[in-house]
Amino acid sequence: MAMTIDQAHWFADTFASVVRNVERAIMGKTEAVRLAVTCLLAEGHLLLEDYPGTGKTTLARALAQSVQGQSSRIQFTPDLLPSDVTGVTIYDQKTGDFEFHAGPIFANIVLADEINRASPKTQSALLEVMEESRVTVDGHPYPVGAPFMVIATQNPIEQAGTYRLPEAQLDRFLMKTTLGYPDRDATLRILATGGTRPRSAALAAVITTQAVTEMSQLASSVHVEPAVFDYIARVVEATRVADDVRLGVSVRGGLALVRCTRVWAASQGRHFVVPDDIKMLAVPCLAHRLILDPESEFNGVTGEQVMARVIGSVQPPTERAVS
Repeated sequence: MAMTIDQAHWFADTFASVVRNVERAIMGKTEAVRLAVTCLLAEGHLLLEDYPGTGKTTLARALAQSVQGQSSRIQFTPDLLPSDVTGVTIYDQKTGDFEFHAGPIFANIVLADEINRASPKTQSALLEVMEESRVTVDGHPYPVGAPFMVIATQNPIEQAGTYRLPEAQLDRFLMKTTLGYPDRDATLRILATGGTRPRSAALAAVITTQAVTEMSQLASSVHVEPAVFDYIARVVEATRVADDVRLGVSVRGGLALVRCTRVWAASQGRHFVVPDDIKMLAVPCLAHRLILDPESEFNGVTGEQVMARVIGSVQPPTERAVS
């Protein structure tokens, strides 16, 4: 059943209340906050890459605080083991049975702080759970529940002793975005209200996990015209032949863009997707999925720049496709 206008308005109002709550902790970054909430409601995972002190961890914590569910934080270090993330089976001498002790990945929102500091073996421990919302320990699957979201952070500057995320891991993230430094007005407000206690710790939940699940299901009923599907397909195909690109966006990337645009449209109070939604979300949804030519990457070309060129070159639909 397609989303109704009343449902779209309720969705937009609830979406806005979550954004306002998160902005009490992370000021002057409305667009980044909206992207984070969109990622949550699209049932995806978010990668935040930015300089130290820009509020990456604060944004993740504030979003977790805004949802009335369980949250956890994993500090990724070189000596972190996969079992430290997923959990471990321990033999109980009293009962003579093996008992599973769940790791910190069993939460509704998991903050994976400085994910690129862990070894590739530990990073790969997240692959299954991010894709299938479950972990397998000693041959037994354990679901992590719903909603489930991983918010990972990484610092692009301090690369000594870090392990770059492989392409398979990057593709599991629905979105990748940055925060950047706040403007002067936001900086003054942060300085005036900042204290020793993190602002995110004082936030109250404004939405339940059940409401998150309902909103996710409702967003899947947002209407997408065949002409818009065709536009997304043409954008995805254009990335595969774009200059500076060795490997373009896969079908998984196209599906990710569809999921996000549906949530984004509903957050605007609409029950249908328009081409401008694709233009808005193409960079955060698709840029990190591109594999650039080594020479282009060495010359400073970024996936964001390539996606901006692709969006500018692909003509959006101006009328409905005739079936």
